[in-house]
Amino acid sequence: MIHVRIQQNQHEDIVAFVMSGHAEAGPHGQDIVCAGASAVSIGAVNAIHALCDVDIVVDSAGEGGYLKCAVPSGLTTRIFEDVQLLLQGLKLSLEAMMETYPSFITVEIDRR
Repeated sequence: MIHVRIQQNQHEDIVAFVMSGHAEAGPHGQDIVCAGASAVSIGAVNAIHALCDVDIVVDSAGEGGYLKCAVPSGLTTRIFEDVQLLLQGLKLSLEAMMETYPSFITVEIDRR
């Protein structure tokens, strides 16, 4: 199962997210849940870099199955808001996947 933990601050801004595990919803190379979760998460990171000119802090491990991303500090208000819009889109996509495939992906919101 893919476990996603989205970390939000007291203002409900997304400050980090961690994805770990494998969906195992199908044979290797045909797992649409894994492919979808990977596509939306890497797509969000790439969009933040390309559209906002922000290098989000990324940690990934080995052959996949782990991705940790954190929003860097010191962004202007405008850039921070743009980054938040992209991360909120990621959150909505992952939550929609969880509703459709609850046996293969969970999304937890961690408010600190």
